[in-house]
Amino acid sequence: MDSHGTADSPSLAWRAATSTTMWGVGGLCRAFLSCLTHAEVHGGEDFTALLDSRHQRSGRSKGLITVSNHTSVMDDPLVWGLLPFRFWNRRWSFGSHDICYQNRPLAFFFTMGQVLPTHRLVHSQFGGLAQPAVTQAIRLLSKGPFPVDHHRATPDRQHWSLRNVCVDPFSDLPVAYTTNGEDAHQAPSAFACNTYSWVHIFPEGKIHQAPRKTMRYFKWGIARLILEATECPDVVPMWIEGFDEIMHESREFPRFLPRPGKHVSVTFGSKVDSDAVFGDMRSRWQKLKAKAEAADPQSRNLPLGVLSEELLNNQEAVELRKEVTMKVRNLVLEVRRSRGLPDEDPKEGLVETWLEEGPKREGHMKDDSWVRDI
Repeated sequence: MDSHGTADSPSLAWRAATSTTMWGVGGLCRAFLSCLTHAEVHGGEDFTALLDSRHQRSGRSKGLITVSNHTSVMDDPLVWGLLPFRFWNRRWSFGSHDICYQNRPLAFFFTMGQVLPTHRLVHSQFGGLAQPAVTQAIRLLSKGPFPVDHHRATPDRQHWSLRNVCVDPFSDLPVAYTTNGEDAHQAPSAFACNTYSWVHIFPEGKIHQAPRKTMRYFKWGIARLILEATECPDVVPMWIEGFDEIMHESREFPRFLPRPGKHVSVTFGSKVDSDAVFGDMRSRWQKLKAKAEAADPQSRNLPLGVLSEELLNNQEAVELRKEVTMKVRNLVLEVRRSRGLPDEDPKEGLVETWLEEGPKREGHMKDDSWVRDI
């Protein structure tokens, strides 16, 4: 442990609980997919070789982002059941705070499952681009460890961690952060073992089950992860199919049971040359950041993953996030195209298209798709 209250890793008991949860869930997913579905993986060898190259911390020089479409409530963790077991405890992901963290047993389970508690703006004033889950993800993708920030959350600005709160009962490290000023979650970025981690994200932010296998627009959180990590992360786009049939939103009783006998596939795209694809955008971000800091010198002291109001709302910064987000969406579309699917209407990727849904946010939509806000 150093003077900032960080350590190489959480306590042994915490690590054991996490590994038990991740491998236990992964084993159940593998058993279901192997015995009760017809599953196939495309591009898996290259992806597992990439993960193997990142096995030791010394072999990681940047973070890893996997990004895919989102077709069912079981996409994560089911898709990872198709990977070799040695990878089942590697990834970090996002989970809805009001669903995954609504009580202590669920909160413990999803925390052990390496899920970051994420507020949805439509349901919570603590949602949006500046929430702690995004900050933690940016730091996980960077070179850590990061001391926790001793500030309380407020609904109108960046939310930082609770002071001197420890959520690991087997350790006295003050490594907790808050998402709303009342809860406390262990900050994974406070541990050196999580340097340059793997983070998976579903940028659609909602389950989208479309007959034509199209996607909704992507939200801008993915852009923050790419622009603000200390090194440009590796990016692997993915395309998943068939998981909507396992847990279709139209299913009746018993809704909680996955449906067997379905055909599913996971396609891993090639690792993107991130510096070539996103290097110019990251350079423009650094210039915007330098300009904002020159206008407000106090903002230079903000920790990694925390944005000033200027950088959060500046129109040029907003447009840059849009550009990065659309680039990522196009990368996923390339993988989709490799599966023989026809090109989707370009309007599918625009926010304006989905505003036409009107006040109805989920359920059976007018284009015959099913949407669930999760």
